[in-house]
Amino acid sequence: MIFEILAIGLIVSSILALFLDEVVYSVGALSGTFIFTALIFYLNGAFYAAIFQFVVGIGTLAVLFLSGEMLGEQSKKKSSPAKIAGLIGAGILLSLPAIFLSVSGQTAIGPDVPIGEAIWNIRGLDVLLQALVILTIALGIGIVLHERRKK
Repeated sequence: MIFEILAIGLIVSSILALFLDEVVYSVGALSGTFIFTALIFYLNGAFYAAIFQFVVGIGTLAVLFLSGEMLGEQSKKKSSPAKIAGLIGAGILLSLPAIFLSVSGQTAIGPDVPIGEAIWNIRGLDVLLQALVILTIALGIGIVLHERRKK
């Protein structure tokens, strides 16, 4: 049951991160996505991947909060509660397959491959590339902020 709740939270927070108009609220919803992903990794036995996801998420959110506040334009219109409720409803609707198809907490991908080992050994390159992309984004935002300060 806990995995179904985490799947719903992951999908709803991802949809909110994509479609909310306010940058700060969108980044806040993205933090939910990182936390839910880290919890799913942790509950599946991938402890180091969960810690890595959490730490990378914290660093990414810090950079995005700062850049969103400094570079983003302040929105004149506020998101209506009906729009937010619609987005949450769409996320729950998209989560229904996760509920009814019984997402289970698997501790192994194959007969002898635990999830933690699969993430670090089989998909280790993907994890490192994700960190490289986040570092590149942080450097790019830093350059933009530096250039903006010069003007």
